[in-house]
Amino acid sequence: MVEALPLLMFVALAVLIMIGYPVAFTLGGLALFFGMIGFGLDFFTLLPMRIWGRMSGFTLVAVPLFIFMGVCLDRSGLAEDLLDTMALLFGRLRGGMAVSVVVVGAMLAASTGIMGATVVTMGVISLPLMLKRRYSHELATGTICAASTLGQIIPPSIILVLLGDIMGVSVGALFMGALIPGLILIGLYILYILIYAHLNPEAAPGSRKSSSDEESPTRLARRVFKSLLPPAGLILTVLGSIFFGIATPTEAAAVGAMGAMLLTMVRKRMNLDVLRDVMRTTTGFTSMAFMILLGATAFGLVFRGLGGDAILKEMLGQVGGGTWGVIALVMGILFVLGCFLDFIEITFIVIPMLAPVIAHLGIDPLWFSVLVCLNLQTSFLTPPFGFALFYMKGVCPEEVTTMEMYRGIIPFVAIQGIALVIITIFPELVTWLPRVIFG
Repeated sequence: MVEALPLLMFVALAVLIMIGYPVAFTLGGLALFFGMIGFGLDFFTLLPMRIWGRMSGFTLVAVPLFIFMGVCLDRSGLAEDLLDTMALLFGRLRGGMAVSVVVVGAMLAASTGIMGATVVTMGVISLPLMLKRRYSHELATGTICAASTLGQIIPPSIILVLLGDIMGVSVGALFMGALIPGLILIGLYILYILIYAHLNPEAAPGSRKSSSDEESPTRLARRVFKSLLPPAGLILTVLGSIFFGIATPTEAAAVGAMGAMLLTMVRKRMNLDVLRDVMRTTTGFTSMAFMILLGATAFGLVFRGLGGDAILKEMLGQVGGGTWGVIALVMGILFVLGCFLDFIEITFIVIPMLAPVIAHLGIDPLWFSVLVCLNLQTSFLTPPFGFALFYMKGVCPEEVTTMEMYRGIIPFVAIQGIALVIITIFPELVTWLPRVIFG
């Protein structure tokens, strides 16, 4: 009977989540119930120590700081200036507005990383302009949704911080390891847009006026410099201090949070109401994430204590194709789960179960973590619970249908799959930069 408890735990978890029970309380409740059955009252002496050990990790302090940094920058009006400037630079090019959205999405990913705010901001500002220029509804909505999810792979990324804590990998090394894959993904997005615009010029036209018609080269250069310098400076300060060993990721996050506040103040967007709103949003998101982490920690303790990891190792050991077969299976499972669960839930529930198996198989945890991060990025785009699609639908005019949005994200999900295959075949794209920096 005891041998079947891990499987019963997993089945009960899946059923209760599908019914709609809150994930955090489902995880904690199941942990208490099965912990009592499997270990008796001794379980309540072990559980607090395990939770304290996980929650006292210094790395996790970076999570609320990076969230604060992102929310604060979102309130600063940075996105509006970037979109206007990039539209001037790329507007005449076929598909130039879509390229601008990808570039701005990458900049916002490295400075804010708040997916929902990015989708809404770029949807409100750039979507009406793209539709006015007769862009196809599919390309316009798909580009905005895909570009808004770049914050999951472009450092500093919240999910990379969480994965580093779970997998036991340096967050600084993860940031460096994810940098090249993130740039590859951006390049693939832009390449697809340019090819699409070349094959379908009527669906992605350029503007009729060049940037020189609208502004002089000197004035345009000054505007580009003014728009790009603040976010670029903040990004270089945060990531540069980590890459060159000046600060830990947590210390760099504190510097980023302070820099975001100063930048918002310089732009005259900071007041007591804004600060209160930023702190409230940060507290809400952090509390939600850490409540799930508490429940997942308790669930993982009971699951492994009952021998669940051994069962998982045995099941994955029977997969054909050896290590590559296991990687393919795990990536497939994570992709399917991403259609139904949030990335935080997957990170806290599934990854802790896989971590011992990955270590047992001798798979590089740094490389595996970046693969997971790139895979989970699709969870924002895949129906029926693609959150980027929900946000996008909320700001779309009535003329844009839900099916057009779904068709628009299909090429970008395929591109993410191509990027995942490239990183899987060439692990050096992840491991080279951390090896050069750290040795």
